[in-house]
Amino acid sequence: MPTLRSSSSPSSVSSPLRRASGGGQRVLSASSSSSVNMPCGDRDSDQTAEGDSDSLSADEGSDFEDSLRHSVKKRAAKRPLRTTPVAKHPKKGSRMVRGHGQRDSEPPTSDLFDAVKAAKSDMQSLVDEWLDSYKQDQDAGFLELINFFIRSCGCKGNVTSEMFKKMSNSEIIRHLTEQFNEDSGEYPLTAPGPSWKKFQGSFCEFVKTLVYQCQYSLLYDGFPMDNLISLLTGLSDSQVRAFRHTSTLAAMKLMTSLVRVALQLSLHKDNNQRQYEAERNKGPGHRAPERLESLLEKRKELQEHQEEIEGMMNALFRGVFVHRYRDILPEIRAICIEEIGSWMQSYSTSFLTDSYLKYIGWTLHDKHREVRLKCLKALKGLYGSRDLTARLELFTSRFKDRMVSMVMDREYDVAVEAVKLLILILKNMEGVLTDADCEGIYPVVYASNRALASAAGEFLYWKLFYPECETKMVSGRERRRSPRAQRTFFHLLLSFFVESELHNHAAYLVDSLWDCAGSQLKDWESLTSLLLEKDQNLDDVQESTLIEILVSSVRQASEGHPPVGRITGRKGLTPKERKIQADDKVKLTEHLIPLLPQLLAKFSADAEKVAPLLQLLNYFDLNIYCTRRLEKHLELFLQQLQEVVVKHAEPTVLEAGAHALYLLCNPEFTFFGRVDFARSQLVDLLSDRFQQELEELLQSSFLDEDEVYSLAATLKRLSAFYNAHDLTRWELYEPCFRLLRKAVDTGEVPHQVMLPALTLVYFSILWTLTHLSGSGASQKQLLSLKDRMVAFCELCQSCLSDVASEIQEQAFVLLSDLLLIFSPQMIVGGRDFLRPLVFFPEATLQSELASFLMDHVFIQPGELGSGHSQEDHLQIEQLHQRRRLLAGFCKLLLYGVLEMDAASDVFKHYNKFYGDYGDIIKETLTRARQIDRSHCSRILLLSLKQLYTELLQEQGPQGLNELPAFSEMRDLARRFALSFGPQQLQNRDLVVTLHKEGIKFSLSESPPTGPSGQPPNLAFLELLAEFSPRLFHQDKQLLLSYLEKCLQRVSQAPDCPWGPVTTYCHSLSPVENTVEANPQGYPRSKKRRTEGPSRQQREDISSSQEESLQLNSIPPTPTLTSTAIKRRQPLGGLEEMEEGSPEPELVQSSQPLSGNQRSRLSSPQHFQTLLNRSGPGLGNRLTRLSLMEEDEEEIQSELSEEWQDTDKHSSSSEHGLDLLDSTEMNLEVSVPKNTVDSRLRGLCVLGRCWQVTCVLCSRWK
Repeated sequence: MPTLRSSSSPSSVSSPLRRASGGGQRVLSASSSSSVNMPCGDRDSDQTAEGDSDSLSADEGSDFEDSLRHSVKKRAAKRPLRTTPVAKHPKKGSRMVRGHGQRDSEPPTSDLFDAVKAAKSDMQSLVDEWLDSYKQDQDAGFLELINFFIRSCGCKGNVTSEMFKKMSNSEIIRHLTEQFNEDSGEYPLTAPGPSWKKFQGSFCEFVKTLVYQCQYSLLYDGFPMDNLISLLTGLSDSQVRAFRHTSTLAAMKLMTSLVRVALQLSLHKDNNQRQYEAERNKGPGHRAPERLESLLEKRKELQEHQEEIEGMMNALFRGVFVHRYRDILPEIRAICIEEIGSWMQSYSTSFLTDSYLKYIGWTLHDKHREVRLKCLKALKGLYGSRDLTARLELFTSRFKDRMVSMVMDREYDVAVEAVKLLILILKNMEGVLTDADCEGIYPVVYASNRALASAAGEFLYWKLFYPECETKMVSGRERRRSPRAQRTFFHLLLSFFVESELHNHAAYLVDSLWDCAGSQLKDWESLTSLLLEKDQNLDDVQESTLIEILVSSVRQASEGHPPVGRITGRKGLTPKERKIQADDKVKLTEHLIPLLPQLLAKFSADAEKVAPLLQLLNYFDLNIYCTRRLEKHLELFLQQLQEVVVKHAEPTVLEAGAHALYLLCNPEFTFFGRVDFARSQLVDLLSDRFQQELEELLQSSFLDEDEVYSLAATLKRLSAFYNAHDLTRWELYEPCFRLLRKAVDTGEVPHQVMLPALTLVYFSILWTLTHLSGSGASQKQLLSLKDRMVAFCELCQSCLSDVASEIQEQAFVLLSDLLLIFSPQMIVGGRDFLRPLVFFPEATLQSELASFLMDHVFIQPGELGSGHSQEDHLQIEQLHQRRRLLAGFCKLLLYGVLEMDAASDVFKHYNKFYGDYGDIIKETLTRARQIDRSHCSRILLLSLKQLYTELLQEQGPQGLNELPAFSEMRDLARRFALSFGPQQLQNRDLVVTLHKEGIKFSLSESPPTGPSGQPPNLAFLELLAEFSPRLFHQDKQLLLSYLEKCLQRVSQAPDCPWGPVTTYCHSLSPVENTVEANPQGYPRSKKRRTEGPSRQQREDISSSQEESLQLNSIPPTPTLTSTAIKRRQPLGGLEEMEEGSPEPELVQSSQPLSGNQRSRLSSPQHFQTLLNRSGPGLGNRLTRLSLMEEDEEEIQSELSEEWQDTDKHSSSSEHGLDLLDSTEMNLEVSVPKNTVDSRLRGLCVLGRCWQVTCVLCSRWK
C-alpha cells in the first residue's frame, strides 16, 4: 500500500484533479497558494501567525490551477464496482428535482441548504435525492451542490451556469466576495440560536454521507469531486473569514471521509491479494484461469481507485491543511488538528508517520486553549493503543518535555488532558517518563481544581501504587485484594505524603485519589487494624497522618464533596451516588462505633491525634446506636470523652469534644437522657473545680504556676462547652465577673486566666438573650440583661488599655460583637419588645475603639520570606487576626453603631495598606456609598484633610508637595476619585461639593508673613486636582470662577503664581482634557470631509468676533479635522493649545491688563478658563451652522466610535484622566434633553465647541 507523501515540499503538487470527460464543462480552478514555507523545528505559540500571509489572496490566480490543467490527464469513465440504488420517484415531502428546462442564467434554488439546516429528513435520503437530480442534469445538480457550500458560508450570492462556464475559480470567488454581506461578523457556523447550533453537525454529516453514497459511483467519475475539491481549496484561501472557516471544515470532513474510503479500499485490496495467492497456489488441475484473470482485473481496478483517492487526499492535504493548520483563526486550526488526529487513528498505515505527527507537535505550543486541547485529545487517541505507540518513539522523545510542561497549563481543562495523556504514556510506553518527569506531576495532586487534582491522583496511583498493590491479589473471580496488599497501599500512601513534604493536609491527597483508589481508601478495617495493632512500625508522624487519612476518607464517603478550597464543577450527586453514599455511611458507622473508644483510649494522651478522632462522630449515622443496640459502646465513648476533656486544655480538642457531645444531646434520640446525665456530670465536675480554684485566687495574694495553669485550664474547658451547650443553670456569670473586676482593678489576675473568663461572660450574656428572645420576657429581665451587658462593655473598655495585647484584642472582638448584637438591628423582624436592650456606645468608647484600631491594625508588618518558616506562618496568623479586627470595626460603621465619620480613620489608610486590607476597605466604601452617597463623599474629603493636617504638623508647609508622603496622599486621592465609578451624572453634585469644600479648606488659614506668603493648606489643591476628571466641563468653569473669588479674599496676593493654584487650574482647563483624550498625539482613524468654506476662513471669522480676547500672535490655523472637534477643542484657539505657554494666573476681568498679564491671558489655560464673554456674531453663527450641516449625517454614527477611541487613548498620568474618564464623555453624550441646565446653555453639551451660543446645542433643548 503506497503511503501518502509528506508535504515538506508542497510546491511540486501532483493533483488528481482532471477535466471531466464528455461533458465539456470547465474544471473550476483553485486559488490556493503555490507554496508554503514549512517550519523546520519546534514551534512556539507565536508561530501561529496569519495563515494567509503565506498564500495568495482569493483575487489572484495560482499555480495550483495551472498544474491541474497541464499535468493531469483526462480520466476515462470507470465502471463502478457496485451501483448504489437510487430512488426513481421523489419521496413524499422531499424537495423537487429540477428538470432540463431550467434556464442556465437562473441561479439554483437553495432547498438543499434549507434541508440540511432543518435536519428533519434522513441525510442519506437527502443525498440520494441530490444524486437523482445530478444524474438527470449534471450542470444543475453540481451548481446546486456548489451553491449549498456558498450558502453555508453565509454568502447571499449564487454561482450561475453562465459564471460556471465563462469564469475561472478565482474570478468566481472574487465575485462572491464582492457580494458577501459583511455587516455582521456572524455566519452559519458561528451564528447564535438553536437551529444554527445544530447546523455544524448536519453540515458535517452531509459531507460524510455524500462521500459514502458516492464511493462506488461518482467518486471516481472525475467531474464532481475534482471540481468540489478545487472550489473548497480556493475558498479556504480567501480573506473572508466565513469562506475560509466553512470551506476548511468541509474540506477536512471530506478528507476524513476519503480516508475511510481509502481504508476500505486497502482492506479490499488485501483481501483480493489473499484470494489471488490462494487460487494461484492450487494445483494445475484445480486452478481456474478465469478466476485468476478476474482477480487480477479487480486488483488493477482497486489499485487505480486507491491512487485516485490518494491523489484527492494529497490535494486536500497540501491545498488546505498545510495552509490552514496555522490560520489566524483558532477555530480553523482546531478543526485541522482534530481531523489529522482522526486520520492517524483510522488509517495509521499512511498517516502515522513523523512527517504528519510534526504538525501536532508544533501546534502543542499554540496560544489558544481550544487548539492545544485538540492536540492533546488527538495524541490520547494515538497513545491509547499499544499497537500504535511503537511508531511514536521519535515523536515522544522530541515533544515529551512539552507534554510534561502542559500539566502546568493555565487552562485547567488543557492541564487535565495533559495529565491523562501522560497516564497513557505511562501505561503503554514503559520507561519513557523519568523520575524527574514524574516529580513535576506529583504536586498537582494538591491543586485547587478537583478535575486536575483527580487526574494527577490517577497518575500517582498508576505510577506508585498499582505496580505494588494490584499484583498481590488473591486468585479468584472476585479478585479481592489481600490484606497484605491493602497494608502495602497505606504504607506507600504514608511514605509519599510524609516524605514528599508537599502539603500539610492529607484530606486533599485523599480527595485526589478518591476516584481511582476509592475502594482501597474505604477499607476502614485495614486502617483501624494498622492503628490498633501493638507491634506496628509507625512513628508519631505516620500515626498522625494515618489518623488524618482515616478521618478524611470517612468524611469523603459520608458527605461526598471535596475539602474546603477545592473547586468542583458538579452541582450535586446522582441518585445512584446518593445510594452508595448512604450505604457507605452505614458501613463506616457500624465498623467505627465499637472501635472509636479503643482508638480514644490508645491516643488519649496526644492532642493532635485525639481531636480528629473526636471529629469522626460528625459523619456517623447516630441512629445506629439505637437500632443496632450499641448503647454499651456509647457508654464507653462518653467515659473516654470525659477523660479526654479533663486531661487536655487545647482549644482544638475541647471544641471537638464539645461538638461531639452536642451531636449526641439531641432530644429526638432515645439515649438523650443518658447523654444529658453524662454532660451534667462533666459540667458539675468542672464547675466545682472552678469555684474552689476561684476562691483560692480571690483570697490569696500569690498563686504558683500550677494553680494558675489549673484555673486557666478549667476556664478554657467551661468556655468551650459554654459555646456549644447552655450552661446558664450553673450561674457562671457572677464569679467570672468578680474575677474580671479584680483583674481590672488590681491587675493581679494572670492574663491566661482573664482570656477564658472574658469569653465565659460573653457566652453567658448571649445565652440569656437567647432565652429572652424566644419567650415573653418581663421588663425586669430585659433591664437586668441590659445592666449586665453595659457592665461587661465597660469592663471590656477598660481592658482596651491593658498591657497584654492578647487581652486588648480579645476585648475588642467581644466588644464589637456585643455592640453589633445589641444595635438597633435587633428589633427588626417583629421583635420590638427587645427595644429596651438597644445600646448606643458613648463618644469615649467610640474614640477608644478607633484608637485601638490605629495602634493594632494599621501597623507596618515585617517582610515575609518564602512562607515556609515559622516566623512567616506567625506573621500570616497575625495578619488574619488584624483583618478580623478591622472587619469587626467596619461592621460597626455600616450598621450604624458608630458614627460614619469614624470611617475616615479607615479610608485614609486605603492606599497604604491596600495589599493587606484593600478588599475590606473597598467593600466598606462601597456599602457606605450605598447608604449615603453625600455623606460618603464628605468622609473621603475628611480622610484627605486628616492626612494633610498630620503631614503639615510633622513637616511644616515648606516643600510639602515634594515629600514622598504627599505623593502617597495624591495616589490615595486618585483611588478615591476612581471609587466614584462611571455614574458621573449621579455624582455631579457630590463632586462639585467636594471641590468647593476642598477649596475652602485650602484657603481657610491666612498666609503667613514672609517671602512666600502662601497659605499653609494651599498644597491641598494638588490633591483636589485628582478629582477634576470627575467633573462636567460646565462645572469646571464655575469652579474656576469660585476659586477666583476665593483668591480675592486672601489678604496677601503673591508676586509670582502659586504652584498648587496653577496645577489645580490646569486640571480644570479644557486643554487638559484635550491632551488627555489623545496622549502622544495618536491619529484618529476617520477624517472629516473638508467641503465648503475652508477651515482657515472659518477661524478668521470666528476670531474676528471674539473681541474680549485679542490674540495678536496666532500662527495660521491648520485644517480642522473631526478629531479636533470631537475632542472638544475650541475652534478659535486650536493652534494655541499646541504651543507652549506659561502657567495661568487668575486675574479679575474688570481690571486693566498689564503686558505680562495680557501675555498670560493669551496662554491656552486662560483661553479655556475665562472663555468668551460676548456672543459671536452672525458670521460665526453661520460658520457653525455650515459645520453642523456638513456633518449632520455623520454625527450620530461617529459619536459613539469617537468616544470609544478616546477611551482607548485615555491617560492615567499624574494630572491626566484616570481609568474611568472615558465614561465622562459617554455620559455627556447621553444627557437627555430635559436634564440640560438652562444656566449652562452657553456651553456645548456635545463638547464639540466652546462658543457661548452653540447652534448644535440649541438642537438639544
